[in-house]
Amino acid sequence: MTRPRFTGGASVLASHRKQAGVGSRGRSPHQDKPLLVLRNRQHARRVNIPLLRRIVRSLIAELVGVESYELCIHLVATPEVVRLNETFLRHAGSTDVITFDYAVGQASRLSVASKSQEIGDRRDACPTLRGEIFVCVNEAIRQARRFCTSWQSELVRYVVHGVLHLRGFGDQHVTARSKMKREENRLLRELTRRFALMKLAGSHPRRRAK
Repeated sequence: MTRPRFTGGASVLASHRKQAGVGSRGRSPHQDKPLLVLRNRQHARRVNIPLLRRIVRSLIAELVGVESYELCIHLVATPEVVRLNETFLRHAGSTDVITFDYAVGQASRLSVASKSQEIGDRRDACPTLRGEIFVCVNEAIRQARRFCTSWQSELVRYVVHGVLHLRGFGDQHVTARSKMKREENRLLRELTRRFALMKLAGSHPRRRAK
């Protein structure tokens, strides 16, 4: 697997930290406040971003048990994920989720993972999360129809999948894939119990009566 250099996402996280006044010079990354950035660049579905933010925070801090993180989640359309898939993974066509892992101690390197690639186990070696997750909402809609579920549930599943990659889970081999899938299903069930995922469908703005 190639490990291309990709500084765009790192600059996004750095910019938000600077704006928030987080990450002062001389401080350890583990002393910084968690940073979660959500960006919505697709128009296939309206998404309740505040609810998604609560879901992601619950997933990382309460279910996965990570207190220190810098994470940017992008909700994108098919053309953008196709470009990323072809540029960084050398795969043609669309995919559901792509994870960029900015591992501690690897400032000049990037691990890229989709649902068909594996990252080395860092659950003990790296107690922090730092990376980006690109979720294709169009794929969530298509897969929801295929598996008779909701696109909201699929969207959350992709976020869970990306977070697990950042925690070192891999899915390249049968055994690792099975283990990751069990954990993915467990976390999704718990999030479904805690949150009304259907409410991720953002409401349309009310029109003023004439």
